Amino acid sequence: MNNAFSKILKNKNFLSLANNGLVAVFGFFGFLLLVRSLNTNEFGEWVLLITTANFLDMLRFGITRTAIVRFLSGADKKESKQLIGSNWVINFFSTLILALIVLAVRHFFYNTVNSSGFVLFFKWFPLLAFINLPFNNAQSVLQAKLRFDYMLILRLINVGVFMFFLLVNYFWLHVSLTTIVYAYLLTNILTSVVAMIPNWDGLKYITKATRAANKQILNFGKYSTGTLIGSNLLKSADTFIIGLSPFLGTAGVALYSIPLKLTEIIEIPLRSFAMTAFPGMSKASIEGNKDLVKHIFYTNAGGMTLLMIPIMLFCFIFAKELVYILGGTGYESTTGILRIFTIYGLFLPLDRFIGVALDSVNMPRSNFLKVVYMAVANVIGDTLVVFAFYYVALSTSLLTLFSLPTHNLHMIATVSHHFSVITSLEGVAVVTISFTLIGIFVGYHFLKQSFDIHLRKLLQGGILFFSQSIFRKRS
Repeated sequence: MNNAFSKILKNKNFLSLANNGLVAVFGFFGFLLLVRSLNTNEFGEWVLLITTANFLDMLRFGITRTAIVRFLSGADKKESKQLIGSNWVINFFSTLILALIVLAVRHFFYNTVNSSGFVLFFKWFPLLAFINLPFNNAQSVLQAKLRFDYMLILRLINVGVFMFFLLVNYFWLHVSLTTIVYAYLLTNILTSVVAMIPNWDGLKYITKATRAANKQILNFGKYSTGTLIGSNLLKSADTFIIGLSPFLGTAGVALYSIPLKLTEIIEIPLRSFAMTAFPGMSKASIEGNKDLVKHIFYTNAGGMTLLMIPIMLFCFIFAKELVYILGGTGYESTTGILRIFTIYGLFLPLDRFIGVALDSVNMPRSNFLKVVYMAVANVIGDTLVVFAFYYVALSTSLLTLFSLPTHNLHMIATVSHHFSVITSLEGVAVVTISFTLIGIFVGYHFLKQSFDIHLRKLLQGGILFFSQSIFRKRS
């Protein structure tokens, strides 16, 4: 029994799943507490802070993260130190540049920034960016080394301590949004310190950085940066455009964030297996083992697709209950958005692993182009849905108002506005399905040119995935 338990704890897929799963549980309850601790507009400001900060994190670490994971998987000891040192140098300067840009925008457009829902972001991101730099560097290095146990420790500290604060605040403290931001910053400081003490972030190798290692990372990173930015933009663009809309604003962001958060929880097993598949596929690609690359692709993409079917069905049936559990009263109208997201969830595994495969076989440019097509479709679609549809609905409402008695005007206007908001948000969710299908089509086209893959083999790979899991468990 103890031997079996020890094997489970050492299993990379289990640790990766625990890494994402346990962290997501803390994040989920933290989200619950924030929804109930802040009013709608404050919660919308918090979502914009975190979403925008995460987006710029993709810009910072997109230059290095994918490249580090790929190249460290086949590097010797000396090359590893050089790559890790270059990782620190590049990330430090990218952080500095972004922080200066944000500070400049806040300085020159001070009044505009302060009157927008992005005020928290422009105020705190430059400090947050430097605070969490060691933590993020450690995440890249540890993933490349498949040390998901250390990654789990760091992420549990990062989200666990903050969730504990939110719990105490909800029941006893009842502090302001600004104090909550202070607590978030302190939590990130603690996590970075823990990452630096055992050198998980590789800071002591910063002097080992070489021009050749910098060039190797940047040559790969110029595409992977765009890929990660585009991938993050696929979802964060929804929040940005909704937040910029004068009709939806922070209230719309708060409404949309509820089903979106549930979707992120659904993605936990997918992210976990992608994290373990990428180093393995990269190593197989470097060694020229195309059959192993395809095997990993079929089993993971097929297995995750089969896994998503019952999960999505459950979420579709119990969408109303799930929305109520997360958001409480006032968010029930977003049930339809979650049901639309369940359809998106069925296509997500194939899209995700096509991207992983393209990066693994050293085709970052193709993966970048794939994401560009998706991001452009998403931004155009969201803009049309959020702005164009609202004007059509508003015009229709105005025509209706002129034909009604005066005492009904306020009621009809209120109902019409609420209907327009919810329908616009549902339209944004439909756009998500559309750009995912575009990504699958484009990515499959690129991958098939170099690797003779066939989508019909996904079912076979999925069955093999579960049969291998069952067999290993029994043995």
